[in-house]
Amino acid sequence: MNKKLLAIVVGAAAAMPMMAMADVNVYGRAHVSVDFLDDGADYSETNLSSNSSRLGFKGDHEINPNLTAFFQIEQQIDFGTDNGSSFNTRDTFVGLGGNFGAVRMGRFDSPFKAARGPANLFGDQVGDMRNLTRVGNARFDERYDNTVEYTTPDFSGFTGKLGYSVHETTVNEQDVDTDTISTSLNYAGSLVEAAIAYEQAEEDTGRGEREGVRLAGAYKITDAIKAVAFYQTVDYKNDAVTEEVRDQLTADTLGLGAEFKVASNTALKGMWMTRESDADNFDSDMWVVGVEHKLDKAVRVYANYALVDNEDNAALTPWGQARTASPDGTAGEEATGLSVGLRYDF
Repeated sequence: MNKKLLAIVVGAAAAMPMMAMADVNVYGRAHVSVDFLDDGADYSETNLSSNSSRLGFKGDHEINPNLTAFFQIEQQIDFGTDNGSSFNTRDTFVGLGGNFGAVRMGRFDSPFKAARGPANLFGDQVGDMRNLTRVGNARFDERYDNTVEYTTPDFSGFTGKLGYSVHETTVNEQDVDTDTISTSLNYAGSLVEAAIAYEQAEEDTGRGEREGVRLAGAYKITDAIKAVAFYQTVDYKNDAVTEEVRDQLTADTLGLGAEFKVASNTALKGMWMTRESDADNFDSDMWVVGVEHKLDKAVRVYANYALVDNEDNAALTPWGQARTASPDGTAGEEATGLSVGLRYDF
């Protein structure tokens, strides 16, 4: 039995006692696309990509009418390639929920990462906004280890989240003890969905100190038209790197987009984003257009075209995040991607 299969068997066996007492659901997502990617220089190829595909188990157990225990174990599944991943690469946690809200512990998306949701028109696809927001050592959009998170009850559509992550590691026989605080205020209504988030990470093993603010919103103009907006500002500090590198990673990112339902199950989508760095000639702009058709509640197909226009020293692409096909870009070039995908949620 190979190590990866052994890890899956051991993980499943460890979860069995909890599953035996809980109402357990098996769920997942198979998301695969065929892409033609061009970095504007030497790379111009067709790829098959698995895009954040996953398999998970989740369940809950009512202790009393006011208290429920819950858990989730989720693993990334890469269709078409073997990346040697372990059993709990994605959101994996245990917690308690009740009238007080919910508390969970484990490894899962930070409140800052989740706050992009209202404006996330092209998540896990060519054109994902993280291609401009998640750059280098100053990146956020993280799933931190060793996290405790509190979520408030729903107050007329408003909820708050506060997460605290402890990163305890050993590097060169020296213990490293750093932490991250991430928080968000979220609103979900019939016409408006919005989030504002703040995250601060201490200096750790080479990453540096990061501080960021994020705002995302969506407004339903009519039953057929939705407009979205996004803003993020990141400040990066690291005494181990040059001022130029710090300026490259200190940046503001702005995005505007819209979705138009041309039929009950078919939508046209488009988004423009720009990343303005403190360093000279490190800015990038991204344009994305796409069409998505839902075959039913579980299965959808789509086609996207995305372009990133880089200044002379920037080398971002519209395909670098949440995908197995992610070749590097070339500084100063336009990177384009044409993608046709199938997503099946089960």
